[in-house]
Amino acid sequence: MAYINPSEFAAKMIDAGESKVFMSTKDTLIRAYMAGAILALAAAFAVTVAVNTGQFLIGALLFPVGFCTLYLLGFDLLTGVFTLCPLALLDKRPGVTVNGVLRNWGLVFVGNFAGAFTVAVFMAIIFTTGFSEAPNAVGQKIGVIGESRTVGYAEHGFAGMLTLFVRAVMCNWMVSTGVVAAMLSTSVSGKVIAMWMPILIFFYLGFEHSIVNMFLFPSGLLLGGDFTVMDYLIWNEIPTVIGNLVGGLTFVGATIYATHYKTSPKRTPAGTSTKSASVPAE
Repeated sequence: MAYINPSEFAAKMIDAGESKVFMSTKDTLIRAYMAGAILALAAAFAVTVAVNTGQFLIGALLFPVGFCTLYLLGFDLLTGVFTLCPLALLDKRPGVTVNGVLRNWGLVFVGNFAGAFTVAVFMAIIFTTGFSEAPNAVGQKIGVIGESRTVGYAEHGFAGMLTLFVRAVMCNWMVSTGVVAAMLSTSVSGKVIAMWMPILIFFYLGFEHSIVNMFLFPSGLLLGGDFTVMDYLIWNEIPTVIGNLVGGLTFVGATIYATHYKTSPKRTPAGTSTKSASVPAE
């Protein structure tokens, strides 16, 4: 489990962001589609485990398998590119522009949604035996999640929106920490261990992840959840996307860039000049 020091992985973060900005449209969409689909399958798996065992903690413990899989396969989540791509812009990498970053975000959003929605349709078919009967226990649970995390927030007005936004910020603080933590190691086992911990935290604490929600809420609508498409967009997806952006960019990307890549000069003892402090004693 070879360890990479912070200054090295900070540089790798910027390199990764630059690479994603210049990635072709085809590759960006395919990688984003697969990431959305795999994460959606992981969410369906975790909810199924939680319902069947009656223990949400077990579902949360197993959910990171999806995130680890998609990361190791080189697929892209919107939450990750929210953190990485702006760093290439901040570092003034040649050719990296605001439009280039926004292009990447837009393509990844579309790809993630398409992948998650595909799995939402497939799982709805499974939960209802081809829509021939009422949703099973897992399908019913997903419907309840959709209601509580849309109209449930709306019932509280501004306080509900604030709670939703903070949960989204906290979510990508943890998820992007997982993305960065994977760069700490060069081995598969080291990457998986490093990713597993923050992803477990976000899922168990019920934070709001825009791509997981791209599966849960369309699934809820397909399975008869008592909320609308506008409820989903206004009282979940749009604020969640914004909160994820703020959380990943500020608490992970900007902080690591500021302290591990643009490290400030060390302080010198009081009464000692910088020049004398740098000369070794004879």
